[in-house]
Amino acid sequence: MKKQGSYKTNCPVSYKDLKIVVVDYLDFDNNIKKGSLIVHKKISKKVQMIFDELLKIGYNIERIEPIYNYQADDYISIKHNNSSAFNCRKIATTNKWSNHAYGLAIDINPLQNPFVSKDGKVTHKGSVNYIQRHKNKKTLHDKAMIDKDSHVVKIFQKYGFKWGGNWKSVKDYQHFEHPKFYK
Repeated sequence: MKKQGSYKTNCPVSYKDLKIVVVDYLDFDNNIKKGSLIVHKKISKKVQMIFDELLKIGYNIERIEPIYNYQADDYISIKHNNSSAFNCRKIATTNKWSNHAYGLAIDINPLQNPFVSKDGKVTHKGSVNYIQRHKNKKTLHDKAMIDKDSHVVKIFQKYGFKWGGNWKSVKDYQHFEHPKFYK
């Protein structure tokens, strides 16, 4: 993490408080794969249980790799539809640490579940078809869309996470975050 740039010396969380959680997941070819998420150690067991349940319900995830495989660059990671967690970064256009910087946030299938700005825009052209949440989910990519009635949302909420799709001003359909337990 340190060498690849996702952990920086000014990160708001100690390096020793982060843990790699290896999870099984169902990829977009319906193969069971192993992925790695870096999260705060205090939520690592919850994350393991969440992904066990996502596999059990047959929810497809294109890939799960640490953000450092993408030069710690969210844009590159999203372009590859990578689901990830820890990244020592600030919230875009602010000076405030993202919950990803604490290892307390996870993004799932970001192309199908984009961040949508107040004016309805997304940063990746591959996400344009997924701005509007729709119920007609025939393709595997459409089935990866997360909406308010999704089992994915219910599973994360069961373990104390909040979903960015419920935010009022912007929508971050890929984003699940655990409340901070320290300042």
